[in-house]
Amino acid sequence: MHIGILSRRASLYSTSRLREAAQARGHRVSIVDYLRCYMDITSARPKVLYRHQSLRFDAIIPRIGSSYTFYGTAVVRQFEMMDVITVNSSMAITRSRDKLRSLQLLARAGVNMPVTGFAHSTHDIEGLMDVVGGAPLVVKLLEGTQGLGVVLAETRKAAESVIGAFRQMNTNILVQRYISEAQGADIRAFVIGGEVVAAMRRQGPPGEFRSNLHRGGSAEVIELSQNEIATAVRATQLMGLDIAGVDLLPHDDGPLVLEVNSSPGLEGIERTSGVDIADAVITHLEKLAVR
Repeated sequence: MHIGILSRRASLYSTSRLREAAQARGHRVSIVDYLRCYMDITSARPKVLYRHQSLRFDAIIPRIGSSYTFYGTAVVRQFEMMDVITVNSSMAITRSRDKLRSLQLLARAGVNMPVTGFAHSTHDIEGLMDVVGGAPLVVKLLEGTQGLGVVLAETRKAAESVIGAFRQMNTNILVQRYISEAQGADIRAFVIGGEVVAAMRRQGPPGEFRSNLHRGGSAEVIELSQNEIATAVRATQLMGLDIAGVDLLPHDDGPLVLEVNSSPGLEGIERTSGVDIADAVITHLEKLAVR
C-alpha cells in the first residue's frame, strides 16, 4: 500500500516510528503536513493537493494536533470522500477532541468517570462547585492538552478565583471532582482494533497531580484488570475510534475514564512496555484494507 501519514513534522517520534514500521512491512510511505494541504471539493473528482500535486494514497494515518482539529479533520474528511482508508475517521477524531461531548457520550453509556460540571456564567460558580462536591477540585480548559490548562484548586476560595479567571478569558471549562486516591498517578491504555495492546502506569513527580511524562512524570508497565481492559475498549468504541490512548484512574467503584486520545503518542508507551506499537498500528491498517 501507499500510506500517507498526516503529521506536522517527520522528525516526531511517533511519526518516524510509524514510517519505519510501514516500510519494514513493505509499504510505501509519504509524510504530509496536513496544514499545507488544500482541497478541491467537487462531487465528481474530490482531491487533496499538496505542493501543487494531487495526493493519492491507499490509506492514511492521521496524527492531528489538538490545536488544528478543525482543519486537520477537514483534510481527513476529504480523503474519506476519495474512499481512502483511515485508521481513525474524521468524525471519531472530532468527537473525541470535544471533551464535553465525549464525556456526555461516556456518561450516557454508563461509563464511569469523575463527577463533572460545566457552566457558562461566573454567577453560577457556587452551584458548579457544589455539583462536584466542593474543593478540592480540578478545573480544565476544554481546549487544553498534555496537561496544559489543568489546575488543581485545593480550597473553595482558590476554585472561585481560578474558575472566575478562566471565564473572564471567555474560554470554556470543565470542573471535575479531585480523586485524591490516585495520588498523582493514572493509567494509559493503548487500544488498537478493540484490544488493549499495551498499558502503563504514569506517576507525577512530587507535588504534581498531573502525571504527563513530559512534565517529569515516570512510567512503569502494568497489567490491567479485566474491568480496566473492558472500560478502555468500551470508551474507545463509544468515540468510534480504532486507535486510541485511554487515560484511566483506578477507583474503588471501578476505573474512571479521564480522556480518550485519538492521536496518542507512541514514545512513552513503547519505551515503557517494550511493545512495538507502531507495527501493531500498521498491522491493523492492513486488516482494514482487506475488509
